[in-house]
Amino acid sequence: MRLNKTGIDLIKESESLRLEPYYDQAGRLTIGYGHLIEPGESFGSITEAEAEALLIDDVRTAENTVNQLVGVPLNQTQFNALVSFVFNVGAGAFAASTLLRKLNQGDYEGARQEFKRWKYVTIAGVKTVSNGLLARREREAQEFTV
Repeated sequence: MRLNKTGIDLIKESESLRLEPYYDQAGRLTIGYGHLIEPGESFGSITEAEAEALLIDDVRTAENTVNQLVGVPLNQTQFNALVSFVFNVGAGAFAASTLLRKLNQGDYEGARQEFKRWKYVTIAGVKTVSNGLLARREREAQEFTV
């Protein structure tokens, strides 16, 4: 499966567009629509088109993760929600998650409820609830229609 426009918009709404490097809530250097700047990458100011290209590359990685790890049928809105989630938390966290375990057991409603547990960010070593993540998880859970 591939993300549709609604899924792309879900990620864009959650990430916002930043054309210069910034530090996200967790203190990671980021640019564009939530692109984590990896070692060896260097960005000054970028254009909106460059941000879109980074987003599409990052989305493809998240799509591949969902397609590889999910073993049950998904509708488009469920896929959109999962790709947004993986885009944000990463493949490793998704692979080890109770959300994925419940989903692969066929417990779609249980999986949908798991989105809301992923609301924490660690800032300066302190785990705290993020209002931004609360709102994002609510949107993802709503998109993950059962």
